[in-house]
Amino acid sequence: MSTTLIVIILANVLISYKGFNDMFFFRKYDFHIGSIRAGEQVRMFSSAFLHADMSHLFFNMLTLFFFAPIVVGYLGEVSFVLIYFSSLIFGNLLTLSLHKNDLSYRAIGASGAVTGIVYSAILLEPTMTINFFIPGYLFGILYLLYSIYGMRAKNDNIGHTAHFGGAIGGYVFTIIKQPEMLTDNLFTVVVLAIPIVVLFVMAKMGKL
Repeated sequence: MSTTLIVIILANVLISYKGFNDMFFFRKYDFHIGSIRAGEQVRMFSSAFLHADMSHLFFNMLTLFFFAPIVVGYLGEVSFVLIYFSSLIFGNLLTLSLHKNDLSYRAIGASGAVTGIVYSAILLEPTMTINFFIPGYLFGILYLLYSIYGMRAKNDNIGHTAHFGGAIGGYVFTIIKQPEMLTDNLFTVVVLAIPIVVLFVMAKMGKL
């Protein structure tokens, strides 16, 4: 297993565990629009290492555990790290953009970074299947459609908006690294772009 992957998972586990048991720590480093706009930019990064509960942490880390080795195998450790952290930042920048006027908005989770890795892995290995029968590209679409539901429902503090920014980060960086997929794998490239386009159409229409 990749050493970098182990370090990232351990960081998520340890920081999340600290947040589970220390609400002051949790509130100091979560993604909070009002605090970020007041100058606490560290929250743009630190919030991605906090999780709502054990199930939220487990799901994100399990997803990362399964998809990260594909990215490392195709692109190497350095590109994996770049995709992970660029997706993290893209996710939080999109969240900040869409919720900039809601000063009370809060969110946490590695979902943006993990979604970027998921999208990258599916682009790199389009014939992959999830749970032995779900095509990888279909999983990617369903994952983001669920995120749209979460964004509209607003019934938790999980960073659903960050999923899209993360997907964009993973999508764009992977195509830059492997531009030949625009001809060799055009179907997957186009299909994975659909939920991203849907998001921006909905945002433009004020449906989020």
